[in-house]
Amino acid sequence: MILGVFMGGNELNIKKVIGVLLFVNLMQIILVLSMWINKGEGAWKNVGFSLYLVVGLALINSLATVVGVLYANRLRNEDLLESMKNLEELNTTLRVQRHDYLNHLQVVYGLIELEEYEEAKRYMEPVFNEVIKVSRALKTAQPAINALLQAKLEVAEKNKVHMTLNIKTDLRHLKIEPWELCKVLANIIDNGITALLLKTCERHLIVDINEEGECYLFNICNDGPVIDNNQLEQIFKQGYTTKKEVGHGMGLYIVKKIIGASGGTIHVTSTEEKTSFQIQLPKEVNS
Repeated sequence: MILGVFMGGNELNIKKVIGVLLFVNLMQIILVLSMWINKGEGAWKNVGFSLYLVVGLALINSLATVVGVLYANRLRNEDLLESMKNLEELNTTLRVQRHDYLNHLQVVYGLIELEEYEEAKRYMEPVFNEVIKVSRALKTAQPAINALLQAKLEVAEKNKVHMTLNIKTDLRHLKIEPWELCKVLANIIDNGITALLLKTCERHLIVDINEEGECYLFNICNDGPVIDNNQLEQIFKQGYTTKKEVGHGMGLYIVKKIIGASGGTIHVTSTEEKTSFQIQLPKEVNS
């Protein structure tokens, strides 16, 4: 139960939870030892095997819960580290661009001085495209989301996938933790890119981020292979995967769990034209 709450993204003081559980475990250990040492005497005279079994199982359950909370905390830290890595990469890209601006301006200025206008235009085209590519992802008020989208743009480009971002909201009033939304978006985008690698012709992936009333709307679609109805019914179940490598089968299950715990919904449709994941997430109350 505690693990489920933590994975859902609610605020939880992990140290306090572990402290309470360890205290309960200690009390149970003391109780078991007391029963064992004093068995057959006084109040413990009629204590039977069943009570020992119940206390022992309770102890095992508490220890398992501690392990679960520690594991959840480790997963959270891994997600935060991934977000930090994306932020650092975006920061590096921006620093490099800023450093190069002066050099580019000097070259363009020199070409204009020499009245080489066409050459100046040709020189500026790739520079301008690079600036536009980065600025496409810098449209929300959430640095972690911006960094993730920029990272995925680069992954898509390396895999010859044309990825389009249509961002019409700044996501300023997210209820869900940004690092958890990063996990959701990263998983679905990665799955889309993987599906598109099965195509030999043009590959397109579109990420639409919008808002309507008290909700944020996300639509991530690709023109990869169609997912049949049998797969669609199983796609969010724990352990389901179409990949043969060990370790797959948890991504979309966790995605749905995170979204559900945040009060949102996720649906998937697949036709010959496109496969689309539609996500709806509530805004922060009183935002």
